Parts: sequence; structure tokens; C-alpha cells
Amino acid sequence: MTSTPHIHQAGSRADASPARTVAAWTVTARPVGDPVSVTLLREYLVDVADRYYRLHEQRDSTPEEIEQALAEMPSDDLAPPHGVFLLAHHEGELAGCAGLRLMDARTAELKRVYVRPAKRGLGGGGALLAAVEAAAGELGAGRIVLDTRLDLVEARGLYARHGYREVPAFTDGPYAEVWMAKELG
Repeated sequence: MTSTPHIHQAGSRADASPARTVAAWTVTARPVGDPVSVTLLREYLVDVADRYYRLHEQRDSTPEEIEQALAEMPSDDLAPPHGVFLLAHHEGELAGCAGLRLMDARTAELKRVYVRPAKRGLGGGGALLAAVEAAAGELGAGRIVLDTRLDLVEARGLYARHGYREVPAFTDGPYAEVWMAKELG
């Protein structure tokens, strides 16, 4: 296996609103257990949990539910030698994250993609996906797969715009409703 990738991406217009200026994005690998990484993982989980609970129970998640989910769904596998955790900065400000883990020698799974709400629509999702794909290549993967929920419409649109296509189910988790994959170069 290779060492932890260090990735730098310039801004991408692929998922940016045409009316907004796209500033440079920097995406770098960071230990998943680092306090900054943990902060973004928590924000990611609050974001997706709140959307789920608002849709199904007309409420937000509780701090206890978030802590329980963090314990039940750890991100420890998003670390070398078989994974990577990436942080995105926009204009020097922490703005997003994404993780990747090898499922087998050829396939990597995309996990925990998140851009802070104030930074959405500025190209961060595209910058993260480009960095994830580069990291997957460095890990030896030729394919990236992911699962997501039906209500995460923006995420599904982002993945589709970047060449991810729906595939048959490969997981059976309670929140997996759509499965996608992309073959890499």
C-alpha cells in the first residue's frame, strides 16, 4: 500500500452555481481521529440525522443520538493503510470532508461526504470527489462505490454529475436506499 495521500485541488465549477465565484479549494489527508476531523464528522452526522428525523419524525436529532451513532458507526477504517480521510478548506477556512476505505483490492467505498452549509454551491463537493478519486487510485482501487438515502437529493445529484451511476445494492444498512458506483480512468 502507499502512504497517506496529500491532495491539493483547485476549485471546480462542476457543481457550482454559475452566479457564484468559485475560489480555490484545498483538500488534504488528515487523521480521522484528529480533533478537527472529529468536529467535521460530528457536523456531518448531525446534518444527515436531522434531515432523517425531520422527514420521518418531524424533529431534530438529540445530542445523545449523535453520540450513539458515532459509537455505533465509527470511522476508524478511513485511515491508512486501507483508507483515507480528507478535509477540504475554502479560502483557508475548514469547509468539508470525505472518507474512503478499501472494500477489496479493486473497490473503494466513499463515506462521510460533507460540505458545511455556508460553503455549499461553491464547488467543494466536486473538489472533494476529485480528491477522493485520486486517493482511490493511490490506494490501488479502480472503482468507487457508495450508498446513500433517497432524501439526500443534492448528494445524489452531485454524484451523478461526476459520473457515478446507480448499481444493484451491495449493502443492507438501514439508511442505504440508493447504491452508486464509478469506474476510475
